[in-house]
Amino acid sequence: MSINNSTSGGFGNVFDLSTLKQPINKAELPQIGFAVTQENLVSDFVAASKEKVVVLLAISARSTQSGQILEILGKLQAADKNSWILGTVDVDAQPEVAQALQIKSVPIAIAIIAEQLLPLFESVPQLDQVRLVINKLLELASQKGVGTAPEGLSEIPMEPEEEAAYAAMEKGDYKAAKASYEAWLKRKPNEQVALVGLAQVNLMLRVDGLDPVLTLQNEKADDLTSQLMCADIEIATGNYEAAFDRMIRAVKKFSGDDRDKAKAHLISLFNLVDPTDPRLIKARGELASALF
Repeated sequence: MSINNSTSGGFGNVFDLSTLKQPINKAELPQIGFAVTQENLVSDFVAASKEKVVVLLAISARSTQSGQILEILGKLQAADKNSWILGTVDVDAQPEVAQALQIKSVPIAIAIIAEQLLPLFESVPQLDQVRLVINKLLELASQKGVGTAPEGLSEIPMEPEEEAAYAAMEKGDYKAAKASYEAWLKRKPNEQVALVGLAQVNLMLRVDGLDPVLTLQNEKADDLTSQLMCADIEIATGNYEAAFDRMIRAVKKFSGDDRDKAKAHLISLFNLVDPTDPRLIKARGELASALF
């Protein structure tokens, strides 16, 4: 994730547009920002970039990550009191705009400062990472005479369930935190922050009371429960590769319901790791090979 001084064709390879297929049910994208079209790209966005920073997000209903990063940018723009402009490029509805901007994959964020394009980031970085990128972007723009540099990090409004979950975790009440995250997901399914929070809380509940050293020393290769507990401890202590390797072996070793349980557990562990982590990318590929 970076801010560069020149545009490049493609901006990475998150979801290659040529490989994205039309699903039976497209994801519902949130109505955030201003829609970019072939008619208004220059007049409403490029021209406006001489007065305000413009951030364009290339999205597609075929990409589940599009809605996640769009919501993050929407929260940041609201926290910044609309001091910058957020535009959305629906690559399915506006292929000409996608071609003009050299967009080859989604989701991709591009900034425009004084009519100059700058690639920002791809995929779905964490909210605090996006916050830092936007602040750096605004600072860079102010040096070019566009807008004003931020005085500090803007406070991002938290969802009520998120506040309740954090308060519960500070007290060590993981069951209450779990209930808060589940309530959040019931109200807002597929909310990425809630999914990650729930996965973290579930992990804490599973490892609570376990002796890490004894659990690993007494592991039983033929006992799935033992393997699940060992993988949890390895993830909790940051030994991601060992945990992934262990669970992939379990997927290969066990059959029937136990194999399904091992696969589901491994996927839940994936949610606890940065999606760009090479160990996670490698493990996803190995899981796919083990399954097919």
